[in-house]
Amino acid sequence: MLLRPAEPDDAMEVARVHVRAWQAGYRGLLAQDYLDGLRVEDRARRYDFANPDPHRPATLVAMEGGTIRGFATTMPAADSNLPECAELCALYVDPDWWGRGVGVALVSAARARLREQGFREAVLWLLAGNARGDRFYRRDGWVADGVARKDVIWGVAVDELRYRRRLD
Repeated sequence: MLLRPAEPDDAMEVARVHVRAWQAGYRGLLAQDYLDGLRVEDRARRYDFANPDPHRPATLVAMEGGTIRGFATTMPAADSNLPECAELCALYVDPDWWGRGVGVALVSAARARLREQGFREAVLWLLAGNARGDRFYRRDGWVADGVARKDVIWGVAVDELRYRRRLD
């Protein structure tokens, strides 16, 4: 498996993984009509993989067989109450590749990247009720810290729980 920074030409493949992972992973958590209506083209237009600004999201992709199988996006935490903390903004794997080590490789590489940038702690926001995500992150040492929020992502209102992890 090859892990590398996302490039502008990766947008459609990353969006394909993103949409498929939402459609499979959030079934039963979000309205099925909403999930069925997600379009790869709409998602791909939102990515900016060419921006080198360290304060903007940075994405790593996992490739196997010449195809992107998953991705992880990190950045400094958006929460102003956590000025020295990083954020794992997204980690998605193509559902056909769940359980094959892609997510583990990506989360490990994302943590290493954040440590190299000088961060010692990171947070992530997990969709409430996402039992698969909860198990995955807990196995990697993330802990729910009791903070919850309501957010709007891709035009849908969601309830999220915050998880934290030391990076050392």
